[in-house]
Amino acid sequence: MSRRGTVLVAGAGGLVGRAAIDHYLSEGWEVIALSRRPPEPATGAAHLAVDLADGAQCRARLSEVRNLTHVVYAALFEKPDLTGGWLDDDQIATNLAMLTNLLDAVEPQNPGLRHVALLQGAKAYGVHLGQIPVPARESAPRHIHPNFYWAQEDFLADRQAGKEWSWTIFRPQVVFGFAEGSAMNMIAAAGAYAAISRQLGLPLVYPGVGTRVTEATDARLLARAIAWAGRAEAAGNQIFNVTNGDVFTWENLWPAIARAFRMEVGLPHPMPLARIMPGRAATWQAVVARHGLRPLSLDRLVGASWQFADFAFSRTHSTSSLLSTIKIRQAGFGECIDTEASLAWWLAHLQERRVLPGPQG
Repeated sequence: MSRRGTVLVAGAGGLVGRAAIDHYLSEGWEVIALSRRPPEPATGAAHLAVDLADGAQCRARLSEVRNLTHVVYAALFEKPDLTGGWLDDDQIATNLAMLTNLLDAVEPQNPGLRHVALLQGAKAYGVHLGQIPVPARESAPRHIHPNFYWAQEDFLADRQAGKEWSWTIFRPQVVFGFAEGSAMNMIAAAGAYAAISRQLGLPLVYPGVGTRVTEATDARLLARAIAWAGRAEAAGNQIFNVTNGDVFTWENLWPAIARAFRMEVGLPHPMPLARIMPGRAATWQAVVARHGLRPLSLDRLVGASWQFADFAFSRTHSTSSLLSTIKIRQAGFGECIDTEASLAWWLAHLQERRVLPGPQG
């Protein structure tokens, strides 16, 4: 075991999982990365290939995991119809089973377990259904809609009763980070849309409808909050909103995306990216060939994130999505990051890694 501890990160190939792994490794922890397939590119952590929906496989492959002190649960099952699946009973049941299978497999042989971090999001307040309170607070009663958050939260609280370990639940807004194939990867969607537009000789057009004031959460900031909670007594058995600390509208962020690709900003024009952009797969392949990018298909890079982008840019049932972060700041975590700087950093990061083309056309 490392000097600091051993953390298992479930959902190692996702936005939050990758960021958590990077952070814990940078602080000298022993890290076990768990996902069905090895993350690409490799994380640098020891990897375990496990399908969390398969209880027998979980027990067999995790039976030798010892000396765990922390678990970061960032795994997620989403359906092909991303937003439509958020209310489906089988989506709820599968996400509950995955968390249950993991703890059933690792808790009995890891008496040194001290903390479990679990991810939720603004859907806890019904952001996907209509206007939420401004700001939304963790103390609000549960929204009436069905959600796997409630099933996982109740399971975790019941499982922890009387134990020496504690849990912390995090509710970020849209997460800025990167992971291949993620269903909610705004950076990949925005970057690919810009690159394809530039390849076609077009300005960068904002495709959304209406104006909404909202927030984002940098995956690096969220990883630091997770690590803080794992050692902070005030975070034990608590739910925290966590955001970058500022607010924005997507239209006002559009010039930052344009600068990353040295493009002009065109006049806004609403369009459904989930219907239009998959048809530009050949254009994306031309971008990949022209700039010598990693050979990722458009579907592998963005996938269902086109649906997520449409949801973020064009939902007409609300004017704002703002979460109070007073509770986590009063508990002791006060870090923040400028959202425009966060967006620019992630786009530049993917350009440096040859996932997206650079500023030069």
